Amino acid sequence: MSIVDEVVRALPPAARELALRNRELIKFAIVGATTFVIDSGIFYLLKWTVLADKPVTAKIISGVIAVIASYILNREWSFKNRGGREKHHEALLFFVVSGIGVALSNIPLWISSYVFDLRQPAVSFATENIADFVSAFVIGNLLQMAFRFWAMRRWVFPDEMDVIIEELEELIEVENLGTEPPTVRP
Repeated sequence: MSIVDEVVRALPPAARELALRNRELIKFAIVGATTFVIDSGIFYLLKWTVLADKPVTAKIISGVIAVIASYILNREWSFKNRGGREKHHEALLFFVVSGIGVALSNIPLWISSYVFDLRQPAVSFATENIADFVSAFVIGNLLQMAFRFWAMRRWVFPDEMDVIIEELEELIEVENLGTEPPTVRP
């Protein structure tokens, strides 16, 4: 039994029911918190050292590393009971969706840095870093998280039953097209 299961079992009945209904979302959020630490740690390490003049580049690098960790954690934990796709197809979809997410998360940082010019020497070190944090990690990550959760459930890790039902409906449609006489309109 995992630590999350133990925490859920300790909740009051109403909260437990809510947690059980939303367990994928909760696991997705925990993976997100973990990759947030990875992303922000690498971002600031790069931004305060070798990429001091290139915050967007630092964020893209940290985001890519966090996405790789996210794939592994989501595949093996958050969505482990979903799937049905071949692993290479699933991985490709995951990285396409995540790439779109990385782009979405960088839009607020780009606006903060280059539209509002919240960069040194125009602003103080503290102002620049607060603006970077709010734009990249608060606004950007909220945009990315909402998009990625929706897209992961929809395309990357679909419910196997939904996939089976879709395939069955397509087979039935193909069978019906092949056996029914064409409709003649008056």
